[in-house]
Amino acid sequence: MGMNVGSSGGDDEVVSTINTTPLVDVMLVLLIIFLITVPVVTQSVGVTLPKETNAVRVTKPENIEIAVTKDGDIYWGVQPIPDTEALVARLKKIAVLNPQPEVHIRGDEKSRYENVGKVMVACQRAGIMSIKFVTEPPARGG
Repeated sequence: MGMNVGSSGGDDEVVSTINTTPLVDVMLVLLIIFLITVPVVTQSVGVTLPKETNAVRVTKPENIEIAVTKDGDIYWGVQPIPDTEALVARLKKIAVLNPQPEVHIRGDEKSRYENVGKVMVACQRAGIMSIKFVTEPPARGG
């Protein structure tokens, strides 16, 4: 017994269309994975900062230490700065030096971000190119 497969005309036809169903399936799976993972990546949780450092701090005599207290007071070393305009004026004198010294900002962890941001804006207005933040390493043990 014989079996007849295909058309009875005997002409072999070439199918020249592309089956896009597997491509669409793969793209839909990738889209679903992307939609699920993006919200997980963009979420943030409120944490207490700063507690870690990732480089050894090298304090050079020419570096400027600016401290921001929890009350928002600004200190240049140990000298109090009355306002941000006075800070900008002092930083402009330092910004013209070659090489320009780094500014190290020591912000109290209970200080409002706004107070530290004012110091950063003052540095930007004065033309300071390098600003670094001083943090305290976490306590070892426990």
